[in-house]
Amino acid sequence: MPDEKPVEPVGPLARARLKIPPQIRFALSFGVLIFIFEYLVLPQFASARRSIHVLGQVNVWWLGCAVLLEVAALLAYAELSRTVLTPDAPSRSVQLRVNMSSLALSHVVPGGTAPGGALAYRLLTDEGVPGSVTAFGLAAQGIGSAVVLNMIFWMALVISIPLSGYNRLYGFAALAGVFLLLAFFGTVVLVTRGQSKADAWLRRIAAHVPFTSPDGVSRMLQHVADRITLLLTNRRLLSGALAWAAANWLLDAASLWIFVVAFGHVVSPIDLLVAYGLANVLAVLPITPGGLGVIEGVLIPTLVGFRVPAAIATIAVLGWRLVNFWLPIPVGGGCYLSLKVRHRRMA
Repeated sequence: MPDEKPVEPVGPLARARLKIPPQIRFALSFGVLIFIFEYLVLPQFASARRSIHVLGQVNVWWLGCAVLLEVAALLAYAELSRTVLTPDAPSRSVQLRVNMSSLALSHVVPGGTAPGGALAYRLLTDEGVPGSVTAFGLAAQGIGSAVVLNMIFWMALVISIPLSGYNRLYGFAALAGVFLLLAFFGTVVLVTRGQSKADAWLRRIAAHVPFTSPDGVSRMLQHVADRITLLLTNRRLLSGALAWAAANWLLDAASLWIFVVAFGHVVSPIDLLVAYGLANVLAVLPITPGGLGVIEGVLIPTLVGFRVPAAIATIAVLGWRLVNFWLPIPVGGGCYLSLKVRHRRMA
């Protein structure tokens, strides 16, 4: 007998979802993008026009070094992805293209990294990576990378505050990092030490969720617990993941530092790490795609507060964001097409 098609859920949430036509969802998303562009992006271009005279003093060789550092940061993130997916990781070429495809989508769709993560999950499972390994790897990659960013930010703050003073935004960002760490370590303890309680709790929830099997949830939890145990007990694997995550952030920050230097000003690396960490910690909030407008709006005035001339801070940050945010969009689109062509040839 052929398998019967599952019946669509008829609960209030499902009915509410069905009441929103695709045209309205598209209009809402388009409206959000227009708002972002008009109120967050256009003001940055206006500031850039006032700083255009700085372009005459740019050092092209330094700009080339900054671009190479950004490429190195992307390669480091690909190695982080392969580390957390060990031993089921795809080749370096495939992993880099998956990451670039995911990055491109997260830079054009509101909602934080969730859309990009969903695309990465589909592409990795298409490459034969088990679903449970992929789910854990993407979660560990995202959360672990955020934890490392907060550690870098805190260390820079400890050095910078006695030298440059305190700002209220520092406390807000540091507090957000504390909650992130508590959630991260709490989840690890719950899954590894309290697995039986977590399993019973999840099974009760799964029993009331359509198309969800309590046994399937238990198997998924077991896989995740096994992966966490593997990562925590394998010092080489754990140190490798932490090192690649730190390399990704530090190379990206170094690219920004070189952009500032290229326009004729040398800022303290510690001050730049504080500004960089503050902007990226606040950009974790899923307000705009890839922190568009948030990163620029925090980074430029913070650098100015660290005595970087306003014109140089503006043009350097926007130049860095051209490489860091905008260029990965077309590159990621090309990577996605290459993966689809590859899958068709292998089919």
